[in-house]
Amino acid sequence: MPAVAFTVVIALLANADIAFGQPPGGRPRPNLPPIPPKGDTTHTLTRDFVPASNTKSETAPHDNGFIQRWLALEPIRKEIQRNNILTETYIRTAFAENNFSTDFNVVPKNGRKVKVGDQRLQWHALDSKTFIFNLYNFTYAINKPPYGNIFWLVTVINCPEEIPNVRMAAGVNSGGMFWLNGEEALVLSGDRDMVVDNVVSQPLTLKKGKNIVRAAIINGPGMCTFAVRFLDENGSPVKNFTISYE
Repeated sequence: MPAVAFTVVIALLANADIAFGQPPGGRPRPNLPPIPPKGDTTHTLTRDFVPASNTKSETAPHDNGFIQRWLALEPIRKEIQRNNILTETYIRTAFAENNFSTDFNVVPKNGRKVKVGDQRLQWHALDSKTFIFNLYNFTYAINKPPYGNIFWLVTVINCPEEIPNVRMAAGVNSGGMFWLNGEEALVLSGDRDMVVDNVVSQPLTLKKGKNIVRAAIINGPGMCTFAVRFLDENGSPVKNFTISYE
C-alpha cells in the first residue's frame, strides 16, 4: 500500500506541473512569439478614418459639434522621455522650432509633402470615424513610431453668417495649442488625459465665410488624442457651419 500511495502522489504532482504550466524537469519554457490582437495586424487609415477626398467637399460637424475633418501632417519626431516636461514654455518652444509654416492662416494641400527640419512629411485629409481624432491610431496606420511626436493639423470652418460670442473648447491627451484665424485661442500644457471641453477659450467670433483652425499636439510616451468644438453663450454646441479641407 505505501508503494501504491507513493506512485499516486508522483502522478498527481506530474499532473499539477501540467495544470500550472510548469515544464517537466525544470526545463526553461521556450520563448513563443507574441500573438497580435485580432484585427490589429494591418496598417490602414480606413480602420479609424475616412479619406476626406473620397467624400463631399464639405461636411457637417458631429451631432455634438465636434470637428472630425482635419488635414493632418505626418508626425514630426521629438524625443520626449516623459510627459511631465510638457510645460507651457516647453511646448511653445517645441512648436516654434518644429513648425511647417509661420503663416497660421495657410491651408496645406492634401497629399502635398513639406520639409520640417530633416524630415519630409505628407499631409492627409481625413474624417475621423468618432468625435475624437486619435493621433496614436493615425501613426499606427501610416506605420510611424507612435511616441515622441509633434502633430500639426488644419481645418476650414465655413460659416454662412457671422457667429459672435462663441468659445473654442478642447481636450487633448498630452499637450497642445489651438489657433483661430491666425490668433492663439487655447494652450493645454502638462501631462493631461483627454477630457472633453477640458479647456475653454475667451469669447471668439467665427466670421462669415472661411475660418482657419490650426492645432499642434505633442506627446511623449502614451496615447495621443484630441477633440475640439465651439460652444455658444449657453454652453451648447455650435453646429451651423460646414467643414472642409481647402
